Amino acid sequence: MLTQKPKLDDLDLNQLKQALTGDLFFDDLHRRIYATDASVYKIIPKAVAYPKTSEDIKSIIAFATKHQLSIIPRTAGTSLAGQCVGDGIVVDVSKYFTKIIAVDREAKTVTLQPGVVRDELNNYLEPYGLFFGPNTSTSNRCMIGGMVGNNSSGTTSIKYGVTRDKVLQLKTILSDGSETTFKSINSSEFEEKCNLNTLEGAIYKTVQTELTPEAVQDNIKKEFPDASVHRRNNGYAIDELIKLKPFEQSGADFNLCQLLSGSEGTLAFTTEITLQLDDMPPEHSAMLALHFKSISDCMHAVEGLMQHDLYMCEMMDDTILNLTKHNKTQQANRFFVEGNPTAILLCELRDHNEEGLEEQIETFTKTIKEQDLAYHFPTLRSSDIDKAFELRKAGLGLLGNMIGDKKAVACIEDTAVPLDKLAQFIDEFAELMKGYNQNPVYYAHAGAGEIHLRPILNLKDGQDVSGFRQITSDVAYLAKKYNGAMSGEHGDGIVRSEFIPTMIGQENFEILKRIKTTFDPNNIMNPGKIIDALPMDKNLRYQPNREEPQIETLLDFSKSEGILREAEKCNGSGDCRKLPEFGGTMCPSYRATKDEKDTTRARANALRDYLTNSDKANKFNHEELKEVFDLCLSCKACASECPSSVDVASLKAEFQYQYQEANGYGFKDRFFANATKYNRLASKFSGLSNFMFSNKVTSGMIKSFFGIHPKRSLPRISKSFKIKQSSTQASERTIYLFVDEFTNYLESEIAQDAYELLTALGYSVNPITHLESGRAQLSKGFLQEAKAIAETNVSELSVLLSENDVLVGIEPSAILSFKDEYPRLVEDKDSANALSEIMMLVEDFLAQEIENGNITADQFTDESKKVKFHGHCHQKALGNQKSSFDVLNLPSNYKVTIIPSGCCGMAGSFGYTKDKYEVSMAIGNQTLFPAIKKADASVIISANGTSCRHQIKDGTDRVALHPVSILRQALK
Repeated sequence: MLTQKPKLDDLDLNQLKQALTGDLFFDDLHRRIYATDASVYKIIPKAVAYPKTSEDIKSIIAFATKHQLSIIPRTAGTSLAGQCVGDGIVVDVSKYFTKIIAVDREAKTVTLQPGVVRDELNNYLEPYGLFFGPNTSTSNRCMIGGMVGNNSSGTTSIKYGVTRDKVLQLKTILSDGSETTFKSINSSEFEEKCNLNTLEGAIYKTVQTELTPEAVQDNIKKEFPDASVHRRNNGYAIDELIKLKPFEQSGADFNLCQLLSGSEGTLAFTTEITLQLDDMPPEHSAMLALHFKSISDCMHAVEGLMQHDLYMCEMMDDTILNLTKHNKTQQANRFFVEGNPTAILLCELRDHNEEGLEEQIETFTKTIKEQDLAYHFPTLRSSDIDKAFELRKAGLGLLGNMIGDKKAVACIEDTAVPLDKLAQFIDEFAELMKGYNQNPVYYAHAGAGEIHLRPILNLKDGQDVSGFRQITSDVAYLAKKYNGAMSGEHGDGIVRSEFIPTMIGQENFEILKRIKTTFDPNNIMNPGKIIDALPMDKNLRYQPNREEPQIETLLDFSKSEGILREAEKCNGSGDCRKLPEFGGTMCPSYRATKDEKDTTRARANALRDYLTNSDKANKFNHEELKEVFDLCLSCKACASECPSSVDVASLKAEFQYQYQEANGYGFKDRFFANATKYNRLASKFSGLSNFMFSNKVTSGMIKSFFGIHPKRSLPRISKSFKIKQSSTQASERTIYLFVDEFTNYLESEIAQDAYELLTALGYSVNPITHLESGRAQLSKGFLQEAKAIAETNVSELSVLLSENDVLVGIEPSAILSFKDEYPRLVEDKDSANALSEIMMLVEDFLAQEIENGNITADQFTDESKKVKFHGHCHQKALGNQKSSFDVLNLPSNYKVTIIPSGCCGMAGSFGYTKDKYEVSMAIGNQTLFPAIKKADASVIISANGTSCRHQIKDGTDRVALHPVSILRQALK
């Protein structure tokens, strides 16, 4: 054992960096954003590595051994117990170890690297008719390596088991740098392994020595959680090893993967995984959503319901249900909720034919009625099942959306008990919580005997930190009383490792310690978890009883109780890491780079950390913050798609303003922020301007001067929209058409189309052409200028418009500023909010009028056309692109599809600049460009954002039309 820790400096780390084919970072920013995961803990590492090869990992292990550093394996970093934080080198395999190596259809196995996303794997396996069963709520970004490390379970475990049940083989690198493959071996092979003069041999010999005595096996069976609890992961699974040969003659062949699954990277570093797969589940499905008036009624119903062949039995309580009311993405998924239930159980049935499914539903419904515990139980089908399941999956992230410092804290959320004791356990737990004045959150895997229980605590408060420890301790003893597990599927990590001796007995824990020492004699493999546990109430993300930093901002963050608490809403659940194939928009730059630095999570965490710990007068004045926000496109998707609704676009705007106030405003940023001034001038000489913008020589000079990428085309300047008078149509209300600065000077023909369309449909239209939105200023952090514009617009338009009028806009990013930023910028918030109520996108207005019967298909052509539509990010985040879809579908023979794209990648001036162009095009190439390139030339491409249309032209050489232009052309 090494005793004296050698001094580590940047020179040493630079030498390691040079030795790796992958990447190594030890700058302040990377160390801070990897200091947290999805838990309550924060430990700043020495460095962060992205290895590309096994040789890289061996080099890191050798370096860690030499310098007595720890290595912390990490995939998506969604761990709830603190498994992914430590003070050594965080080794992130999520970027490069992402290959699916081989599928054996006959054997129903797959071999892959640990950085493969769980849902990505199942999409890949679908053509084979196979899938990987364990299914966590983070399945669209969590990775198989992390699932093995935690022995993850998820919603399907009652049918398909836990990850440990599926692991056949692990290719690993041990703490001495040797490569070892663990797999199923027979008894003679086991003996051969025990005789090897290697670290691998020592491991097998230790296991043999420790587990052979009958008294030891009896004690393991006595002390470990009841074997009926299939979600049990306290410490190392020696209770599973003693079921195998040579310890149990009738058992299966020995496989140390049983031990490594759930070991949280404390024993070996896994580089390849072979999994057992299952056939796809039966095609026909139904979900019954049982509503209960109390938690107790819900719990008492579970055991009887589980007598049926359920594929899922998941619970949500009213805390989560109430939070979904205020989350834009989840509101539509609440369609089945009746009244105000205290709890809902989602029970899924499946069958290979519809008749069999109907019989199951009838039998299941009979049980529900006989129990007389649920007051409402609708049956959901097809896509409605997915919506309800998404509502349940969002629970974890939504818990971070609580305003203020009190949060639902992960510490006791992983208890699992025998199903016949679940109701009694929960009843006693509820009584225990009353003693702490707690009204905890209840949700998740009722059918598996595991309810995720979360107390509501303020971990900035020392008294609540004491309660954090005491509650966890009390619940550990309660789980032990019911022969349950303290760690069902989320692992021990930091938060529960202290309680392993309580859960499995001290003698058994000593066995675990000796196994750990054999695997890892220098204690470099993720120390502080499982063995030699770090204190569960230390290394917290927030310093208890700290003096709360006072941060003055220009934007109003009062809804979140300030900008710091807006950033603190991020709980690390990692929804911003989901890949393009899983839909949504968040987070475009991460999707292009696969770097944690470019996630919503990293931006929120970095801002939180610097605002909390900076000793500068201007706490925003950090180059690291400039770097982390650099690739944020301000798409606003995080405000709606992030379960915690962390609004990074607003955080970025405020940061840019504060940073530039301290360091000055750059020439190029000033140019783009004030582009409207130059476009207005250029529009007076549009012919000359367009010649200079399109001529190779002059355009090249312009691009070089303003830092625009040479491959990016410059916008076409148009003559400004000239109609000044209201149309003379008789109408009950006036439509004020806000002709924004982008439309007015770059594409005024769209304003003309909108005007002609609305007047032709019988509306009185009054164009507003003299105002600008302030969007360019907002995008560059020129908040004082944006505020002045907003104040002018709110003042003028509030006087101009009456309650009967409507303000309609063409460009989403411009008109939606009225709804999003203006109420946070102006002093007269009442007027700003009132104005936001009567403004809408032109498609929203048209869709509303179609629904009211005021616009009909008879007014349009019956010619057949196909349209593919790409919606603007701000429309997706703040509105609904369905209105554009409905409007384009109005002509009776128009067939419209929405391209399932996220952000186009242009984002105003973002895609113009030399340093952003490649990322911009990479984003476009994920979904948008391929979908357009596949479309026949006869298909009309539509996009309602000016940046989107420009990006589509540069990326595909197709011209995209605004929906109003398409409709105007379709008028009879």
